[in-house]
Amino acid sequence: MRKTVLALMFAASAVPAFAQSGPDAPPPARELDLSGPRFGMTMLSDGVVKALADRDIAINSTISQFGWQFEKQFYTKSSGVTALNEWVVLVGGLDQSVAIPSVSWLVGLRTKEGAEFGIGPNVTPAGAALVIAAGVTFRAGVLNVPMNFAVVPTKEGTRVTVLTGFTLRR
Repeated sequence: MRKTVLALMFAASAVPAFAQSGPDAPPPARELDLSGPRFGMTMLSDGVVKALADRDIAINSTISQFGWQFEKQFYTKSSGVTALNEWVVLVGGLDQSVAIPSVSWLVGLRTKEGAEFGIGPNVTPAGAALVIAAGVTFRAGVLNVPMNFAVVPTKEGTRVTVLTGFTLRR
């Protein structure tokens, strides 16, 4: 009896798995890799500059940014909106002989026209916070040129970053 009950429970739990196949199942997501170099600048509020100074990092309120964005775009043929998963790894302050690392993980959406929005955590020596980003990607042949604007509000102050870069469509 016990084996019969277990078999029935297993069969009942497997039924939803069958719903994921067949003619009514959604098409599998296609993946597009839009990773590439990024560069730009970040404007730091006075509170952020002071918080970094408290950690023995002396910088001006505007710093350079260089790094890499690891981006995967998931989409289907019929959809105009695509889902994004992005990791942005930057090193700021090189123009002032300082290396300030920054890592952000963003999840977001991009329209067929290239406008995008993302949100996620950001970690730097100034602290951890939430990053909110928006931008647009211009396309020229096989070249994608993203222009992004990110804001990181914290209790110490606000960090505003403007980035661009490029990727090649594969």
